[in-house]
Amino acid sequence: MFLGKVFVTLKKSVLDPQGDTVRKSLHTLGYSMVEDVRVGKYIEVRLNSQTREEAERELDQMCARLLANPVIEEYRLEVEEDDGQ
Repeated sequence: MFLGKVFVTLKKSVLDPQGDTVRKSLHTLGYSMVEDVRVGKYIEVRLNSQTREEAERELDQMCARLLANPVIEEYRLEVEEDDGQ
């Protein structure tokens, strides 16, 4: 069993209004050192794959087909062994 972790963020060329709102709110709270904020999403997928390489390949396909929008988002994934707990 493997645990896939997917980190999806908007591409740098895409405006992030949610991130801009968070940045402005942080400034209001006194965190003026914050230069930029980008908001994304985090997804966990448990995979019953035979090998880590197979799990990585399958998770990459899932990201390309459903979990991320390749037009405006990019993603990074990690796969680790999982004992199911």
